[in-house]
Amino acid sequence: MAKVTSYGAASMVTGSCHLLEIQSIKILIDCGMIQGELWKSNYEPFPFDVSSIDYLILTHAHIDHIGRVPKLVKEGFRGEIISTDATLDIAYIMLLDSAGLLQEEYETQLRKALRRGEENSVQEPLYTKEHVEQVFTKKIRRVKYDETIKIAPYLKLRFHNAGHIMGSAFIEVNYEEDTLHKTAVFSGDLGSKNRLLLNPLSTIKHADTLFIESTYGDREHRALDESIKEFKEAVTQTIAEGGNVVIPSFALERTQEILWLLHQMHQAGELRNCHVFLDSPLAIEATKIYQKYPAQLNQTLGLRVSLGDDPFSFPELHYTPRKKDSMEINEVEKRAIIIAGSGMCNGGRVLHHLKQRIWNPKNAIIFVGFQVQGTLGRDIIDGEQFIRIYGEDIKVRAKLYTINGLSAHADRADMLSWVKQIKGLNTIYLIHGELDKLELFKAYLKENVESKVHIVKKAESIYL
Repeated sequence: MAKVTSYGAASMVTGSCHLLEIQSIKILIDCGMIQGELWKSNYEPFPFDVSSIDYLILTHAHIDHIGRVPKLVKEGFRGEIISTDATLDIAYIMLLDSAGLLQEEYETQLRKALRRGEENSVQEPLYTKEHVEQVFTKKIRRVKYDETIKIAPYLKLRFHNAGHIMGSAFIEVNYEEDTLHKTAVFSGDLGSKNRLLLNPLSTIKHADTLFIESTYGDREHRALDESIKEFKEAVTQTIAEGGNVVIPSFALERTQEILWLLHQMHQAGELRNCHVFLDSPLAIEATKIYQKYPAQLNQTLGLRVSLGDDPFSFPELHYTPRKKDSMEINEVEKRAIIIAGSGMCNGGRVLHHLKQRIWNPKNAIIFVGFQVQGTLGRDIIDGEQFIRIYGEDIKVRAKLYTINGLSAHADRADMLSWVKQIKGLNTIYLIHGELDKLELFKAYLKENVESKVHIVKKAESIYL
């Protein structure tokens, strides 16, 4: 029987890693970084024979889905990598950035340890930029949406648009066992039905088994229009009062959505006498990739890009790729809008801007993405009065906003609507969610569908 073992994103959100075994073929679906409180577990050996993996499938290029791929290659992966063009392009810049952050953290910890005479206690980086480059020397198969890929006479794959970020896909696995045709679907991360940039999530007509993300299985998002209104009001009010806005943002998708909203505000005359800083080299590069694939943008934006217009640019916008440029933002005392990573405030240039701005009640911090438990971003929105940045305790006085409706993840209503279109579904397996949310999503699904629903535990083997 086909078997799935989830070594990540099982009873937790991060570290997606699912091993699918069908006869003699072993397929690893994602190999993501574990974020938050369990970050050090990334250094642990993989709980499977890395060299035995035949295929690595990447559903999309978020770090919690691709972040350990260089470690996988470093430790002996020799198989083929399969993904969409956009995901592979984005994965390259995301992993190089990740390697850079790992190296910086290593050097920081080493300097501190040297002063204590404890340099031998510091772990080497999880991987380096050289290891990232090695990933892209492997055999790689670039696929298009809805293209059928024949792995073996008894095994075929199809990638469908997941509507989550550019290039994102859910995976349809068609296989034969004992003359029976079976279909298993792995959702990756699913996009909400109302997206600012991308074409909507595709549907699938039939499956026997579904492994589905559950990030927001406990709630419905605020309406997109309301979230856009809240975002624009937070920006305009802060700017009108002479304050500054810091937006911790994921370089991928969320930053491009924010740029499009600010583009609209520029057109409406709402950004006069403002300076907008995109203070993220990674986000700058990611935006170029969005311009490279206009067919994946929705009709409105795709047409703009095709005609040479740039929905992600406007006169008030300044790119600050160099550290020197970033530091100069400090000289702007008011009416600055700063977009910087990381999105969960667990590293990157946003820490510098939070240190400079979060203590001032005139300023605003606008969170536009999910904050994993154990991250600084989560601590801030949970109401911590002081935060520690670069060894200094800083009072949180700035106004805080959490804009949930911009989420790239489907909410429970979106996921239920999608699931209901799948005929023949016997069992739904819940992954990629915090345990309390998984329990709530399970109860919600059991009220609304006839399929069996099971919460996947870490390293649990499930026979399909």
